[in-house]
Amino acid sequence: MAKSHVTIEEVKEDLRYLRLLARDFPTVSSVTTEIINLEAILHLPKPTEHFLADIHGEHEAFQHILRNASGNIKRKVNDLFGDTMSDEEKKELCTLIYYPEEKLKLLRQSDIDIDEYYRRSLIRLIVVCRDVSSKYTRSKVRKSLPEEYAYIIEELMHEANDIQNKQAYFNVIIDTIIGTGRADHFITALCYLIQRLVIDRLHILGDIFDRGPGAHHIMDALCEYHHLDITWGNHDVLWMGAAAGNTCCIASVLRLSLRDANTTTLEDGYAINMVPLATFAMEQYADDPCEIYQPRVDEERTNFTEKDVRLIAQMHKAISVIEFKLSGQIAMQHPEWNMMDRCLMEGINKEKGVIVIDGKEYEMKDKLWPTLDPANPYALTPEEQDVIDRLRHSFVRSERLQAHVNCLLMRGGMYMIYNSNLMFHAAVPINEDGSMREVVFDGVPVKGKELLKKVERMARTAFDNDMPTEVRNKYADFFWYLWCGPESPLFGKAKMATFERYLLDDKEVQKEPKGWYYILRDNAEVCDKILDEFGVKGNHRHIINGHVPVRVGKGETPIKADGRLMVIDGGFSKIYHNRTGIAGYTLVYHSRGFELVQLTPFTSTEEAIQNGTDIDGTINIVEMVGEREKVKDTDIGRGIMVKIADLERLLYAYRKGVIKERPN
Repeated sequence: MAKSHVTIEEVKEDLRYLRLLARDFPTVSSVTTEIINLEAILHLPKPTEHFLADIHGEHEAFQHILRNASGNIKRKVNDLFGDTMSDEEKKELCTLIYYPEEKLKLLRQSDIDIDEYYRRSLIRLIVVCRDVSSKYTRSKVRKSLPEEYAYIIEELMHEANDIQNKQAYFNVIIDTIIGTGRADHFITALCYLIQRLVIDRLHILGDIFDRGPGAHHIMDALCEYHHLDITWGNHDVLWMGAAAGNTCCIASVLRLSLRDANTTTLEDGYAINMVPLATFAMEQYADDPCEIYQPRVDEERTNFTEKDVRLIAQMHKAISVIEFKLSGQIAMQHPEWNMMDRCLMEGINKEKGVIVIDGKEYEMKDKLWPTLDPANPYALTPEEQDVIDRLRHSFVRSERLQAHVNCLLMRGGMYMIYNSNLMFHAAVPINEDGSMREVVFDGVPVKGKELLKKVERMARTAFDNDMPTEVRNKYADFFWYLWCGPESPLFGKAKMATFERYLLDDKEVQKEPKGWYYILRDNAEVCDKILDEFGVKGNHRHIINGHVPVRVGKGETPIKADGRLMVIDGGFSKIYHNRTGIAGYTLVYHSRGFELVQLTPFTSTEEAIQNGTDIDGTINIVEMVGEREKVKDTDIGRGIMVKIADLERLLYAYRKGVIKERPN
């Protein structure tokens, strides 16, 4: 420990705070012990961080990646056991660590010597556990231990079983665990402890929802995760807006879910009552072929009948028409958004089956508009209004959805800065010259960091129960803007051409011009401007994004701007696999630097348990540091150093008699 340079003046200035600190450290001995402990922690290796983006409801692949730590557990098993175990044995041990309950259940149904398996597995799991815990203090590991087995696990982990006078002690513990019938529970506890320790902090860079069937399962896991932060994505804020009661967001959530034939999240996950929409759709569009509204059915996941697909297509059309009307209404209600170009319904000629946009006539692919009133094109029929009112009731009353949105609010935000990494989902609005673009939100011109902070405050106001209902509703509308507004930092395009893509064949009118961020983000100077704007310091600072899938198969690279920017949307969603050529990325930041793990498609959890199938990943070295990073090089380390300085002032105060010790 370096010699302290505390002065009596510093102590007197902080006397009130130091007296409060003295309650926790009442003696010189307790202060020095804590300083020694904290100084030691600073010199431990930096804990491992994992970054994931654009999960899009793929809960089985997501859970597997958390369980296998992006292949890190497999690598550790290979390193620890080398040639002492066969490849098959190592694969089985990994599967046990990933899925302990399920694997043990299978093994108990087999004809193996289960006691011998227990003994062998317990010894191997203790070896793995010792290794993954080696970055942490005993105190931190102790806090991670399951309470029921904390003492025994600690004994096994910290006693070398090759020392003769401890060998019998070690073996008796193992034998007693098995003999008392607690092997299953103990093994399971060890496996989950390994999973917990191998990833110290998880960063989610948005888009948990839509496309895949298990966003609710992902949110369940995230809400219970030990160290987590979330940067909101555009699909996340769409669901947040729906939970806040915005009908545009609700209609869009339903349209996307029906487009992908994904009613599981809505009905099973959040208990959304789809019956009113189904009943209305069957009645209103009974004779409508709904050809352009046919859902994207994944036959490997679903067993829909022809009748099921027909109903989904009818519901898809019904909610799409409702959304087109509501989006026009909200654009007119908020002229400050500059979204009047999304008011397209007034250009429809029902009789001719055409639409006029910017003075040009286009033939529409869908010519049947029974609920459209040409004199009032954005008005919902009484039946449509009843449907959306009932759906709104379901969304705002869904306890599980509200709990998950509360988790997004508590553990998430528009951006995150951690260990010199700036994380946001999509974009920061910038001008053609790379300068921060000024945007007026809520009557206030803002740009750069202040823009993202302003947007976040507006979003949070929609859930502030201290605000009047009309204020909350106003800010609930803002979620729609965040989803598709031209200056939204979560969108990054001039328009969202949903209407045009559905109804017109003209590719020109379907274009969604990108903002300057996406044009300039490969420029190192532009990235430096953004990092400076957000106050990100350090020799190894980065921007980390998701949102736009990296088409690896077409030669695109996730590393941009001379390494300053990393885009980690690699197409987690199954529907993107053909477009990206891979099945997603995991970015891993450990004490030696950054690794980008390029993932192969995940088959299924059942296949993983039965046959030991794993997600294979190709590791790309992004950036290696010359000297292994320690805790002192991290944000947590800098916080620890502040605490050490406070404790040194308290120690000085004790020794000078400014504050009296209070020994027990």
